[in-house]
Amino acid sequence: MKNETLIVSYIKLTNHETNYMNSPHNPYVHGRSDREAERLNYQASKLAELLHHDTRYSPGSRVLEAACGVGAQTTILAKNSADAEFVSVDISAESLLKAKLRVSEEGITNVTFLQADVYQVPFGPETFDHIFVCFLLEHLPDPLLSLTCMKKILRPGGTITFIEGDHGSALFFPDSRDAHKVIDCLVHLQREMGGNALIGRELWHLMTDAGFTKVAVSPRIVYADESRPEYVEGVKNIFIAMVEGVRELAIARRLVDNRTWEKGIRDLYRTTQQDGTFCYTFFKATGTRES
Repeated sequence: MKNETLIVSYIKLTNHETNYMNSPHNPYVHGRSDREAERLNYQASKLAELLHHDTRYSPGSRVLEAACGVGAQTTILAKNSADAEFVSVDISAESLLKAKLRVSEEGITNVTFLQADVYQVPFGPETFDHIFVCFLLEHLPDPLLSLTCMKKILRPGGTITFIEGDHGSALFFPDSRDAHKVIDCLVHLQREMGGNALIGRELWHLMTDAGFTKVAVSPRIVYADESRPEYVEGVKNIFIAMVEGVRELAIARRLVDNRTWEKGIRDLYRTTQQDGTFCYTFFKATGTRES
C-alpha cells in the first residue's frame, strides 16, 4: 500500500449527501452512541468466524468497504487479508473517527478511510477489484441504486459481497406475542426511516436485478440454547441489545405501550434462560461483475 500510515480524508459533500446526513429520518435507526459502537464491536468479534471465515482477498487486491461504520468489520477484513489494500468509507465523520482509532489500536496499516456517500462514491469507473458491504442495505431507501453505483467502480471480473440480517428470521422458545411486538417495533421504525429490516431474504434478487452474475447466497444461522452459553450471551448482547436501543422512539411513536414493551423484552431474555432457545439467520451473498 502506498500510504504507510492511516489517513482520514474528508471530501466535500454534495447537497444530496448533506441532506442524507441531516435528514430528520436518520437512516441509521440504531443511532451512533458509544453504547451502539460497543455493541457493533462485540457483534463483529462474536460473529467473525460465522460471517467472515470464507472472505479472503489476494495480495495486491484493492478492496472497497462500503459503510465501514465504527470499523467493527474493518479490523477483521484487514487482518484476514493483510496484503490487500482496503479503502473504507462511511457517511458519518463521527463513526470514521472511531474506526480510525480502533484500526490504529490494532496496529493495522493497510486501510485508508474516506468520508463518502454510497450513492455518490468519489471513485472513477473500475477502481476496485472487490467490494465488501456489511449491514448497510437494510438502512437505505434505495438499495438497488446503491448496488448500481457500486457496480460501476468494480473492475470486470471483480466480486462484491453483502452480509445482511433479517429480523423476520428470529425464532424462539418460549414463544411470546409481546416479544414479537417489540421486534416489530424495530422493523417498523426502520421502514419508517426508509430502510428494510427484512432485506436478508431479498439479496439474491437485488444482486441479479443490478446485473451481477454468479450470484450465490448462503444463510448463516445462529442457534442458542443452554448447551451453547457463548451463543446465549451473543443473543443478549447483540440481538436483544439492538431491540432495546429503540425503546424510547418506539414508545414515543406509540407503536407500543411501556407495559407491553417491558413484557416483550423480559420474554426475549426468557429465551436465553434454561430450556429456552433462540435462532436467527444472517444472509451472505456474493456476485461478480462480468463486464
